[in-house]
Amino acid sequence: MLGLPDETEACLFDLDGVLTRTAAVHAAAWREMFDEYLRARAERAGEPFKPFDPVRDYGRYVDGKRREDGTRSFLESRGITLPEGSPDDPPDAESVRGLGNRKNALVLKLIEEKGVETFEDSIDYVRRARAAGLKTAVVSSSANTPQVLRVVGITELFDARVDGLVAAERDLPGKPAPDMFVEGAREVGTDPAHAVVFEDALAGVAAGRAGGFAYVVGVNRVDGDHARALKEHGADVVVDDLSELLEGDR
Repeated sequence: MLGLPDETEACLFDLDGVLTRTAAVHAAAWREMFDEYLRARAERAGEPFKPFDPVRDYGRYVDGKRREDGTRSFLESRGITLPEGSPDDPPDAESVRGLGNRKNALVLKLIEEKGVETFEDSIDYVRRARAAGLKTAVVSSSANTPQVLRVVGITELFDARVDGLVAAERDLPGKPAPDMFVEGAREVGTDPAHAVVFEDALAGVAAGRAGGFAYVVGVNRVDGDHARALKEHGADVVVDDLSELLEGDR
């Protein structure tokens, strides 16, 4: 059914890069935030400025992770340690939370200016899954998930939402830990053995594999190298378009 194992009861979808074309918006916001910070830091230290790579650094350190985890991960890759700060740190605070809040402000600005587009193959697939009687949930590290779902008009397509806000409220570790997906399965009344994960991020695919889910679908929106990396991180199958999963049903 729908190219999924027979025991499937629920589909758990990441948001950015799977349902919506917001991954590029996030990458642009991360780049602007980190480049601004790294340039100022380099000038203070009299060192050369090495910019954030929106492909390599984004995919390796921040994609699919909660905002503070991505911020911390990238900074560690550059040998930079900052105080954690608090969730209400202002965007100009030199802390992990402060930089994360600066990035979030940029994302909201870009979304407001440019809007959000969906991947129609994915939205069609969600509708088919629901028509087949499967439960559906959005599992995203983004704290902006409710706004994005509302902007594109697909809130009603999902029985549950586990995002950055929910993770913070329930103290759930972010991807690549499986906890958010496990919580998503619980929210729709099933368990990992009967749920399928749909992810475009390496951290998300790793989370699906670590959680013992029935099937992990890697969604490749980048290139051949990313497709191979998705397989290496635990995807059972990698597709460029969710309509590929329907080919066996035709």
